[in-house]
Amino acid sequence: MEAVAVIPARYRSSRFEGKVLADIFGKPMLQYVWEHAKEAKLLDEVIIACDDKRVKEIAESFGAKVTMTAKEHLSGTDRIAEVVALMDVKVVVNIQADEPLIKPVMIDSIVDALLNDSSLEMVTLMKRITDPDEINNPNVVKVVVDKNNFALYFSRAPIPYKAKDSEVKEPLYFKHIGIYGYTKDFLFTYKNIPVSLLEATEKLEQLRVLSEGFKIKVLETKYDTIGVDTPEDLERLKEYLKKNLKF
Repeated sequence: MEAVAVIPARYRSSRFEGKVLADIFGKPMLQYVWEHAKEAKLLDEVIIACDDKRVKEIAESFGAKVTMTAKEHLSGTDRIAEVVALMDVKVVVNIQADEPLIKPVMIDSIVDALLNDSSLEMVTLMKRITDPDEINNPNVVKVVVDKNNFALYFSRAPIPYKAKDSEVKEPLYFKHIGIYGYTKDFLFTYKNIPVSLLEATEKLEQLRVLSEGFKIKVLETKYDTIGVDTPEDLERLKEYLKKNLKF
């Protein structure tokens, strides 16, 4: 196979337990993510990886392929690695189960980049920030890139910082969209990299990649998402859907 997507769907969450099954106008959040992933043209398969029977039963009820994984995994990356370990596949896409607005074209852009450029090992997305409130929001992860769109740093802080005497009137800020693609080989390299000081400080897993000296290609997208970390995020998402999709 060329490419598969895995959706790690952990039931327990410190800030919002059971959020992957949270109801959004009659469907669980996880189903929205799965349905959008299934529409991607470059994926050969979409698998939900979970560690709770409640998630498994509901995911199977809407037709998803589900793999039960060990409860001991500390990250979604570990859960994905367990799922694809014995699979013959080139590219693996990690789709967050709390990103119900993810679009198929966003997924395809990542797969296309990895399949057509053998120098790339890991790819993710960014979206230009247009809402000033997001710049200082620590739940909105920012990213800065070099001239070739490789990540320089990810942070919960507003980066780049605008100095008082800066001649730049309006700095460009980019929001990191939490979807990742890897070559299968690099996924297992990534899995075995120890937690870095930067990762532990910011609580951002992708920083271990930069700390170890590897590169992450960051593609710009015009599409935004609303990640659901808290019950308040869920309500914000519902309001967005009411206004934009006429629920």
